[in-house]
Amino acid sequence: MTTLRTVAVAGLGLIGGSAARDLARRGVRVLGFDRDASTVAAAVREDVVAAALGPALEGVEEADVLLIALPVLAALALLEAALPRLGSVRLVTDAGSTKRSIVAAAERLGVGPRFVGAHPLAGHHRCGWEASRAGLFAGARVYLCPTRETTGDAVDHASRLWSLLGGVPEVVDAAEHDRRLAWTSHLPQAVATALAGALAARGVGRDELGPGGREMTRLAASSPQLWRDIVLDNADAIAEALGALEDGVRAARLAASAGDAEAILRLFAAGCAWAGEVPASVAAPGGAG
Repeated sequence: MTTLRTVAVAGLGLIGGSAARDLARRGVRVLGFDRDASTVAAAVREDVVAAALGPALEGVEEADVLLIALPVLAALALLEAALPRLGSVRLVTDAGSTKRSIVAAAERLGVGPRFVGAHPLAGHHRCGWEASRAGLFAGARVYLCPTRETTGDAVDHASRLWSLLGGVPEVVDAAEHDRRLAWTSHLPQAVATALAGALAARGVGRDELGPGGREMTRLAASSPQLWRDIVLDNADAIAEALGALEDGVRAARLAASAGDAEAILRLFAAGCAWAGEVPASVAAPGGAG
């Protein structure tokens, strides 16, 4: 893939739409698909997408690269539906938040040698074409997860693609990616969602929170359908992370119930130290909000 001429982007939400915008700005011809026809129409009107693809990616044969930017389970289904048309596509990649399933599917479907799973760490709680923007991936880490069959050329092509979009590629095994992201991404999302649920059950409105509370619960506004798929696809690793969190929450509850000042101080000092602050003055008042 010496010259990147045409890229097919399936899914024109935050991630796919932002990739399409950056590619179009760099003179790459973008073919677009989205389950919402009005989204494709908007992308065409804005001169981002040159032509629409059919529901099973009819027309993808013209592309050098296929980037699937759909929720995890939908990406798996689309990859299989598009398989008969992928003969001339030299690189197939995706942008999902879990990697084991789609990497395994690529191997099973026979596209393993030219498939590189990808996950750009550039998400946001907002979604859809309206949330997409040029420059979203600037400086963002992008995990690249090859299959067992992926060629060196395919990895190089994927690295160049995501670098062109401004990302910083890092190759990692798919299983390791899912274990790592269960802690660094999926657990924070689950915490924000559970916290929002507890506040809602208590009748606490978001407008009653201080800046810290609002920031803590921001992620709860993320797409429920998107996160349903992620949790289902990475359930074992996420359950392990949630179990560790439960231990910490239980310790905090017991310390508070017992009025154990030393245990409470240790809990908050440990969190403070992890966050990069010096906990020497942790007993001093302030910091709430």
